Amino acid sequence: MAVAPSGSRVRIVARTHSGEVTHEGILLAPASPGHVTIKLTNGYNVSYPDDSVSSCEILSEAGSESEQSYFTPEQDSSLPEVWILHTGGTIASKVDYVTGAVAARFEPEELLDAVPELASHARIRTRKLGNMWSDDIRTQHWNLMMEAAADAFDAGAAGVVITHGTDTMHFSAAAASYAWAGAGGRPPGKIVFTGSQRSSDRGSTDGTENLLAAVHWAARGPEPSGEEGDTSVIIMHAGSDDGMCVVLPGCSVRKFHSSRRDTFAAINRNPIATIRVERGGACEITLSDSYSESYNTVRTISKLPIKFSPDIRILQLLAGSHMFADQIELATNGGYDAILLHGSGLGHLPIEDPNGDAPENTELLEAMRSYCAGGGIAVMVTQCIHGPVHMDVYSKGRDQQALGIIGNHACCSPDSALIKLHYLLSVAREKELTGPQIRDCVGDGWASDLCGENPASIPN
Repeated sequence: MAVAPSGSRVRIVARTHSGEVTHEGILLAPASPGHVTIKLTNGYNVSYPDDSVSSCEILSEAGSESEQSYFTPEQDSSLPEVWILHTGGTIASKVDYVTGAVAARFEPEELLDAVPELASHARIRTRKLGNMWSDDIRTQHWNLMMEAAADAFDAGAAGVVITHGTDTMHFSAAAASYAWAGAGGRPPGKIVFTGSQRSSDRGSTDGTENLLAAVHWAARGPEPSGEEGDTSVIIMHAGSDDGMCVVLPGCSVRKFHSSRRDTFAAINRNPIATIRVERGGACEITLSDSYSESYNTVRTISKLPIKFSPDIRILQLLAGSHMFADQIELATNGGYDAILLHGSGLGHLPIEDPNGDAPENTELLEAMRSYCAGGGIAVMVTQCIHGPVHMDVYSKGRDQQALGIIGNHACCSPDSALIKLHYLLSVAREKELTGPQIRDCVGDGWASDLCGENPASIPN
């Protein structure tokens, strides 16, 4: 029933079991063949079979996006300056009325147009770094974000907000933490990552409150210490309901749910703060007791972030019944710089054959022995997510240490560990270290707490 092109505003009358209903909205590509689908003004979609739609009136033809104009609220010169660095993701997405899909194609200026309350928190500047789904972000994009942040701080910004897709936001936030504070310094201002689990065209979007809270923290939050996981932070919804956002340490975060608005949680650390977002856009920060008691700024300010080497290759392997020796051999033959092992429990690999019926385990042991003896770097994290690696408890763990596997007693979360390993290898490459020097660089760094990722004690 193609009575108008997708993107047109229409009014339909449809027959249902409860009688006729009337809806107005934007005509989308049909959700399935033989249906009419429209987007309602509340952001939700409705679909009806063609044969149940008795009429479809065209209210206006589909418009051209190039004809849109954006409202830019007046900026208060007395407020702190905050840069919004746009990388893409759901927070900056809208529906494509031709296909019905959600497309990452909001321009940064549209954020101000959509959320004019931002202007009451800070003087907003925007820079578009790309329109990428976060799954496509790689090392060079971390460097791009940090270069843009450095430009913002040089221009006098109090903080930066990086709008980012949520799927890999925690990796980029960890990269920012190590880049600015891994060498013992701290950034010149606040670095905030935020995003949205629900696209901005939906009635249930969480992007508006997340963005307001993020800009408020970037403008008025405490100066980062570089030691308490606050070098960069992630700010998203604290729960399923509106009104409260949580500030999480960027170097110790995990995405736990594919669709919930409170998708992120701190790993082996407490949240840094909460931010209440009132109707009308007012925000109030409450620091957590653990953070406010230990907060300090004794570190010197880093002038520039350390760059990640884009050509470093890390092989990640998951310990279990499908781990084999040839996977270890791939690290050498494939030119990988290191292996990150996601061990079971306290950090274990399947390397023993007590029943004599699992020769794969013995082969894996010998492959790991050969790899480490040849100078290969293998670092252990735990699949358990929370808790430390502890390879002293069982004999298997002690055997793994004897092989040369690094990581005992570390509390770094599995996702942050990948970025920390990449950071340490980048440092080694920048210093032109070779052979055992690289291993010492990684080993010493792994035993250290560079930016709050490896706390001496973890919350219960």
